Amino acid sequence: MRQETIVLQAVQNFLHALPVPVLLLVGIMTLSGFYLGKSMRFVRLPSIIGFMLVGVFLGPSVLGFLGEELKDSISFITEIALGFVAISIGLELSFSALKNQGIGIVLIIIAESFLAFIVVTLAVYFLTRNLALALIFGSLAPASAPAGTVAVIQEYKARGNLTKALYAVVGFDDGLAIVIFGFAFAVARSLLLQDNGGTPEAWWRLIAAPLLEIVLSVLIGAVIAVLYRLLARGLSERRDLFILTFATVLITVGICELLHLSLILTNLVVGLVIVNTQASVLTEKIKGELTDVMPLLFVLFFVLAGSNLHLALLPSLGLVGAVYIVSRSAGLMGGAWIGAVAGRAEPKIRRYLGMGILSQAGVAIGLALVVKQTLSPEGPWGTRLGTLIITTITATSIIFEIAGPVLCKLGLQKAGEIPKA
Repeated sequence: MRQETIVLQAVQNFLHALPVPVLLLVGIMTLSGFYLGKSMRFVRLPSIIGFMLVGVFLGPSVLGFLGEELKDSISFITEIALGFVAISIGLELSFSALKNQGIGIVLIIIAESFLAFIVVTLAVYFLTRNLALALIFGSLAPASAPAGTVAVIQEYKARGNLTKALYAVVGFDDGLAIVIFGFAFAVARSLLLQDNGGTPEAWWRLIAAPLLEIVLSVLIGAVIAVLYRLLARGLSERRDLFILTFATVLITVGICELLHLSLILTNLVVGLVIVNTQASVLTEKIKGELTDVMPLLFVLFFVLAGSNLHLALLPSLGLVGAVYIVSRSAGLMGGAWIGAVAGRAEPKIRRYLGMGILSQAGVAIGLALVVKQTLSPEGPWGTRLGTLIITTITATSIIFEIAGPVLCKLGLQKAGEIPKA
């Protein structure tokens, strides 16, 4: 075993030292991801599992070919892909379609987010007897990764009320997750500072940042959508609309980077406003063009996502990680069922919607990083706690990113919304 490790380390060092041009790297990622994704059909798994496996193989877990410097140089691909995922979700959220689904969607989003928060908080508290730690883990639980769900829906051309409900839930629950995190982390940080001799900040200061992020994301998204509408008036060709949409996504992502806003929420609002203000013929053309380009973005996005899945972290999951996985899954699925029952949603939404919302990655890891960056300056206890949280969330994301798309496909199949080949 030690000899194999030495050989692997030598291979990693050799590949890491190669002066690889960025375009060559992107080409290798695209080609290998595409073919391994295609091969997943033989084992009846979503293509994105193959994309992520390529990323794991090229990343630090195996070959180390995708080093941090190279990943940093193409990190914009992830942001662009998330921008397109978010705007495509928004384009599915016409008010008329949401109205047909009734109050059930709102109740589902509220119930699954808050029950995930409550169940994880209670489970971690009973395990650790540390209320602050439990609140932090609970506040991270509602955050989802919409890219996995959208990729499965588009790959299998799923259609139906469950599909529409999934678009709405994974689109809006990240916004609610940020609000929940803002409040819960404010309380947790105050408790930690009291216990460790620090001076707690005023609670309103701690929650002001996430609330401002939500408000600005919505306002800027709406303004950009209005500008898009003005520019699109003279365009009718699908190609022209795609160029305008592509530029709009880039500009929106850039503004979000500049102002530290949620690129998912902002682009979602852009799509939401467009679909509810433009003629349906125009929005169908936009969606048609997006459908053509999304598969390429998904290949690159999930290869990069796979390269960030450090398999060496799995042994560090421990009991806290296992409890987090089980309690988050139970909270999300149970909350989705309760919300669907309370909202009188149709039976297939009650039964299967919870299976499509388990993916977790970028948003949760980003919030965990905020915890680490906020607590580390407080001293050794803050550094230890921040490291525990970011390590656990990163490790559990490996499980959720693999299991989430598989369960999403299974739920859509059981609901009869994936067309038979």
